[in-house]
Amino acid sequence: MAKRSRIVGCGSYLPANAVSNKDLEARVDTSDEWIVQRTGIRSRHVAAEGELTSDLALAAARAALNHAGMDAASIDCIVLATTTPDNTFPSTATKVQAGLGLTRGFALDVQAVCAGFVYALSVADSFIRTGQATRALVIGAETFSRLLDWNDRTTCVLFGDGAGAVVLEAAEGKGDASDRALLSTHLHSDGRYYDLLYVDGGASSTMTTGHVRMHGQEIFRHAVTKLSEVVEEALVANGLEPSDIDWLVPHQANQRIIDGIARKLKLPSSKVVLTVDRHGNTSAASIPLALAEAVHDGRVKRGDLILMEAIGGGLTWGSALVRW
Repeated sequence: MAKRSRIVGCGSYLPANAVSNKDLEARVDTSDEWIVQRTGIRSRHVAAEGELTSDLALAAARAALNHAGMDAASIDCIVLATTTPDNTFPSTATKVQAGLGLTRGFALDVQAVCAGFVYALSVADSFIRTGQATRALVIGAETFSRLLDWNDRTTCVLFGDGAGAVVLEAAEGKGDASDRALLSTHLHSDGRYYDLLYVDGGASSTMTTGHVRMHGQEIFRHAVTKLSEVVEEALVANGLEPSDIDWLVPHQANQRIIDGIARKLKLPSSKVVLTVDRHGNTSAASIPLALAEAVHDGRVKRGDLILMEAIGGGLTWGSALVRW
């Protein structure tokens, strides 16, 4: 028997303030038609003044624990994926740990931008497989609106704030694709493309927090190629075919990218979990937000095969296969 990680609960949180494309028309030179045509985004949520990434993460974590029917005291580790920590240090994960009343175990942040949740899943899965943890909270949380230049219409319309979380628990399995578990994760990065998507600030360079800078067309080109490759990698590693996939839960950056991956997999739109129209790009939070929605509305059922994939700044990208 093999020790594997099983997702036993998921939860999410969105700030109350929903900002529509029409709202942005009054703020920047753009239009609802322009945004929808290029991205599929119609609205996004923006954190309130004083509402921090840790607040969003804590709310999503509590929702995931409630869904799992577990007490926070049973959690051994917290892995939080975020690009927008409360402070440069300590990790925002430690604030979530304190907020849950935990004084044992360990907590850490993972920074892989939009691919962060897949990276964080892989890290937590490794802790469970090696016996360092029995139960783990994996969270993706962002207040990405704090990084936006609201005069740059090419970026400010794309992003939103939110958080999603899952609870992982150690489980015994046969070690094959029939296990109800996290089957595998596949991570990549290529620093040659560092300048395609970045924030022009940092403690080491400017001592300030800057704004998002993005070469959108280049990101789009790399996304289609690299995500297709990492999806194929996950299927081959598990001896599966695209036809075995029940649900595609992609990073919610751009509907055209999502549609392109679905076409390559020959998946109908009814098998794709889509939230980009209502959430925008919430970076590391986008996959767990979408997953929680599909689980809680009953679309995802026991035994379903779920494929997750994401690409972000770095460039970083990855995929994960889960049998629910």
